[in-house]
Amino acid sequence: MALPTLLYSATQVRALDAHAVDELGISGYTLMKRAGEAALRFLRTRWPTAHRIVIVCGSGNNGGDGYVLARFAQAAGLTVSALSAGAVGALRGDARQAYEDFRASGGMVQPFAAELLGAGELIVDALLGTGMRGGVREDFAQVIRAMNSGKLPVFSLDVPSGLDADTGAAAGEAVRAEATVTFAGLKTGLFVGDGPQFSGSVFFDDLELTATQPAGFTPALTRIVEAEIHEALPRRARASNKGDFGRVLIVGSGAGMPGAVRLAGEACLRSGAGLVTVAVAAENVAPIAAGRPELICLALTSEQVLDEAMTRADVIAIGPGLGRTSWASRALAAVLTSDKPLVVDADALNILAVQGIRPRDNWILTPHPGEAARLLGVSAEEVQRDRLGALARLIERCHGTVVLKGAGTLVGAVGHTPGVCERGNPGMASAGMGDILTGAIAGILAQCRDPWRAARVGVLVHALAGDAAARGGERGLLASDVSRELQRCVNL
Repeated sequence: MALPTLLYSATQVRALDAHAVDELGISGYTLMKRAGEAALRFLRTRWPTAHRIVIVCGSGNNGGDGYVLARFAQAAGLTVSALSAGAVGALRGDARQAYEDFRASGGMVQPFAAELLGAGELIVDALLGTGMRGGVREDFAQVIRAMNSGKLPVFSLDVPSGLDADTGAAAGEAVRAEATVTFAGLKTGLFVGDGPQFSGSVFFDDLELTATQPAGFTPALTRIVEAEIHEALPRRARASNKGDFGRVLIVGSGAGMPGAVRLAGEACLRSGAGLVTVAVAAENVAPIAAGRPELICLALTSEQVLDEAMTRADVIAIGPGLGRTSWASRALAAVLTSDKPLVVDADALNILAVQGIRPRDNWILTPHPGEAARLLGVSAEEVQRDRLGALARLIERCHGTVVLKGAGTLVGAVGHTPGVCERGNPGMASAGMGDILTGAIAGILAQCRDPWRAARVGVLVHALAGDAAARGGERGLLASDVSRELQRCVNL
């Protein structure tokens, strides 16, 4: 089935399973058999020519899923090798029943040995799933290394073994799956942190539980989807004029940095803003105006110039190419006196981290992990280990709407379930991409006047534009390539 938009923690999904068993009378083994059926269906869809499969089973319920799959696959005519990577004697409950039923159907189970992995065309990872606690034990780490070191594709059941189902952190060793099928509810860890890198293509089966969720079962995260673009940017009335679509002021580009605001300003126009003004160091006016004549360029020579420009704006963005000079600090201080909606990025965030944050509700902050770390007073590595946790702390400290950039960009705000963007590609790890995002968000905010919606849709169209621009290859992708694709993406 198509992926749902709602994502849950592993604890929430276990609670959903428990609700099905305790309140609805569905046995745990019935759910396990449904998982096995779904796994076989997706396995045959993804690898239709694979006839020999090796299933590596642990001693918990994930292993039970593996034994059910082994029985169903064998009944479907596939050649199955089941390897027990955990003690068979440790199997309990439904997992034990799954093992016994596979044996009773004529299935053979061998102790795990790395050389036995070569007997198949496909390896199925049913080792740990969501049952991992803390780091991976060394005996399981050896099994994971063996699965990863072969040339065969790996299909993980529920969650790649060794991957934290909530944070997406790889706990030392984790299975690198080509595809993962997850059950009952999408787990957040498949979409944040290292999750996308280790999970591959994600399939989903709700085990017929979607319609039976208990009241008040709220998601931990939502996927940002294309339908939101039209909600934020509906079809324009024929009699529209540029004033209907917002006036944006972008402040930045200190001495020697004309490109940053040029990129942000063009992205703002491409995303549909009616009128865009850039306020920059005087030396940058000529090159920006020459390169993009649709931008109104102001030399930021005094606070009066900035005050007058802010009065005319509906939305103000600050940060691209701003620098950390006294000129930059004065510009930021002046912008923060405005009650207009703000988009704050780049060096404006770094200045805030030094000078202190005064929370406000009508701004959108767009830090990358390093900037987020400075705002929180931690390391970038700590931010990346638990991106959802870092996002929550940023919202608590700064208020407003926060966009935590990176692979699997997150968007959060007080009173909203955070969103995650699955689109985008490694080619976007190049100079100027953040400036494009700032401009896109500011332009969409000027049109929809909703910071939460503008942040989500800005992140999505930026990522979609990046994917479109990378059709010819990711390496060598330029921010200006992405900017050119924005117009098509905001008109989806």
